[in-house]
Amino acid sequence: MRKLMYVCLAVAGIVLAGCNRKGTLPEGICHISGTIPADYNGKRIFLVPLYGPQTAEYVDSMEVKDGQFEFTKDTVMMAKILMDYHYRMGVQQLLVITEPGEVEVVIDSISSAKGTPQNDSLQKWKDATEQHNRVMGQLRRVKKTAEADSLHIAYKRFSRQLAANMQEGLLHDFLNNMFPQTYKQKMPDGTIVTMDADTHEPVE
Repeated sequence: MRKLMYVCLAVAGIVLAGCNRKGTLPEGICHISGTIPADYNGKRIFLVPLYGPQTAEYVDSMEVKDGQFEFTKDTVMMAKILMDYHYRMGVQQLLVITEPGEVEVVIDSISSAKGTPQNDSLQKWKDATEQHNRVMGQLRRVKKTAEADSLHIAYKRFSRQLAANMQEGLLHDFLNNMFPQTYKQKMPDGTIVTMDADTHEPVE
């Protein structure tokens, strides 16, 4: 009976410790926990800012151990997770947003991230992008230009709508910059005309 009580107490202690770890992430901190195939044990993996300086002062790195890695950031930025350039074959670099919260990352031939609002939305966009690129490749191989153009416009509109749904934030700005609704074009007479980014016709 006493032995059973000790076992129950030990199990309870483990459960409580796990809950406490989840609840003790300091405010404003992003904790990225990742997995990667064990083939990469002992190799270095990097968290690199997407914009701005990419020197040692701004780049984080760590050694992969037991197929796992983690990063902690106290600043919100868009960043890439990628392996040392000697060992990038076979693993896909991953775009993440270091917003506060727990972010779970998988680095593999197809990489993914989840856990915070912007990273969940970013993953939806990444999945749509992967599908778009696959189908676009198929259509171009068989020279179905009209279908490819229609698919690309639908993809751009999906990306804009995703940005609109978020209203603000790094992902909102990133998608708006990538997929503007209009652009400026200089005409032969020197005038500047606003053009529709999908139809490439002047906006009235």
